[in-house]
Amino acid sequence: MPRTTATATVTLLAPDGIRSIATLNEAPGYSKPTGPLRSRVAYAAAHVVPKTWADNTPGSPAEIDWDTTLGFRRHVYSWGLGVADAMDTAQRNMGLDAAATRELVSRSAQVAREEGGSVVVGVNTDHVDAEVISVAEVVDAYKHQLHFAEDQGAGPVLMASRHLARVASSEADYLRVYGAVLQAAGAPVVLHWLGTAFDPQLEGYFGSSDWSRASEVLLRIIAENPGRVAGVKMSLLDAAAEVSVRERLPEQVRMFTGDDFNYVGLIGGADVEAAVQPPRDPASTRQHSDALLGAFAALTPAASAAIQALDASDPDAYLRILGPTEQLSRHVFAVPTFYYKTGVAFLSWLNGHQDAFQLVGGLHSARSLPHLSRIVELANAAHALEQPELAARRWHGMLRLNGVDA
Repeated sequence: MPRTTATATVTLLAPDGIRSIATLNEAPGYSKPTGPLRSRVAYAAAHVVPKTWADNTPGSPAEIDWDTTLGFRRHVYSWGLGVADAMDTAQRNMGLDAAATRELVSRSAQVAREEGGSVVVGVNTDHVDAEVISVAEVVDAYKHQLHFAEDQGAGPVLMASRHLARVASSEADYLRVYGAVLQAAGAPVVLHWLGTAFDPQLEGYFGSSDWSRASEVLLRIIAENPGRVAGVKMSLLDAAAEVSVRERLPEQVRMFTGDDFNYVGLIGGADVEAAVQPPRDPASTRQHSDALLGAFAALTPAASAAIQALDASDPDAYLRILGPTEQLSRHVFAVPTFYYKTGVAFLSWLNGHQDAFQLVGGLHSARSLPHLSRIVELANAAHALEQPELAARRWHGMLRLNGVDA
């Protein structure tokens, strides 16, 4: 297990400007898997890294540092996780334009082939510039991106479409659109249910703001298109809602948790202590969720080590490793939740996976210095700093740049 050293410290900054000192924990020393992870399927939803010298201001086309961006994906694969790409973590609808998205899908799929990793990519309608389009045009837009993803050899994830949310007048419109797109797919796809915490423009998706009613539409889409849905990625930040839907999925359809608040119990399921599990039916055959999480991009070594513990039938180790990370994730995904990308990139920078703390569209400025300080504190406590001394140097340099003595 990770150890603590009393010789190194990190300076923290509270919201009132008061500084404090925390002991810096040593690197966790987790081991990479020697074979595929077995007990859970896990994808890390990865972010993109812009060129440091690019015009990374709001509204500017994304200029991606491809070596660093793709290097991060190789890092994820080296820990046995899959990559979920070109999704909201990669700033879809928040700075990643259509041209950059297509190139990301193509390049990421190539890296997956080189590394022998599994990649799924977001399929949306966001290449269409018009704010409002018809239901038929939504179908065509989805199909356009679907076929491109399939041509690149990537697994499609049908993301929630802002265009569909705007134009749909009834539950029947969702059934029509998803039915047409699923029938056009060459292989089973994953459906993504993204809650309003992540995108307020998706209010009323699947025909209702009531998750229980909306879930009936989702389940009906799956039932009316047998064999065409491989899984559901559910991101409502509501563990009870996820378990309710999970228990009603057909046996061949996986539940991929997108709940960055409650993933420890949802993934652990029946293998972990009851105290961390959400309510579930003990008679159900669906006793855990798999994972497709932005949090796992920030916590890749810990996520891998925790699943390796489950593979070794050691749920106590799973909880020791992953349990402390949930408080960190809750802070990274704090309201306004859609700015969580800032925390993911910040941790990537602290851990040495990118040379500069930057995001497309200037989004690295979306969180305050005390918020970032709390990330440092929680990451240190959760043993999520892969190179603690590097993290401290970078953080202290950032503090000094902002006029705070470190």
